[in-house]
Amino acid sequence: MLSCEQATRLLSERQERALSLSEKTSLTMHTAMCSGCRQFGRQVVSLRELVRSAPESKKQKKSEDK
Repeated sequence: MLSCEQATRLLSERQERALSLSEKTSLTMHTAMCSGCRQFGRQVVSLRELVRSAPESKKQKKSEDK
């Protein structure tokens, strides 16, 4: 069973890479029982969607400010 720390790491990583079958299975089992990690997963997806939907000029400005 994954810890919450491991689960949140995988929830973030799955936005950038494909998880292995064992990672997916472990993550599914963990989030089925952990409401905090389920919520974190929803927030990660929402944040990614917001970033993708932002106008390109705002994305460029933010990267130039760094």
